[in-house]
Amino acid sequence: MNLEYIQEILKENITIVAAAGVAIVLILFIMNIISLVKIGKLKKKYKSFMEGKDAKSLEETIISRFRQMDDLKVNQELQNKDIQVLKANILKTYQKFGLVKYDAFNEMGGQLSFSLALLDKKNNGFLLNTVHNREGSYTYVKEIFDGKSEINLSEEEEKALNNAINVK
Repeated sequence: MNLEYIQEILKENITIVAAAGVAIVLILFIMNIISLVKIGKLKKKYKSFMEGKDAKSLEETIISRFRQMDDLKVNQELQNKDIQVLKANILKTYQKFGLVKYDAFNEMGGQLSFSLALLDKKNNGFLLNTVHNREGSYTYVKEIFDGKSEINLSEEEEKALNNAINVK
């Protein structure tokens, strides 16, 4: 009875079953064409990648790249050493300054006298004071250690030193 029932259903819906079969075959055919196109593109890419390259030349290329990486590593180490030397030297250079211009004598104008403080990062350096009058200029130098001088400073020199110490 089951077999007869299935045969009866197939006779009635044979066109639907045939249409579904044709649709499935058509979908599989389209998917096959798409796959063949993709494989063709992949073959072209592979061929262009491998064209003119054999295992030996590929090995030479890889070895060459490793040598370049070794050279880069050596250069980086040299540059790191150079940077350390530069950092050490920068600590010794004058990085801060303070300048105060003033009139040393009331009858003179134009603020031709000045005090200039030049300090390194640790506030060591010197203070240069130039006093200008009608007869000439006189320049004095005072050493500065840790932001202080062993010699008494004038008001203008103190101001120049404080300006240099407070530079950020």
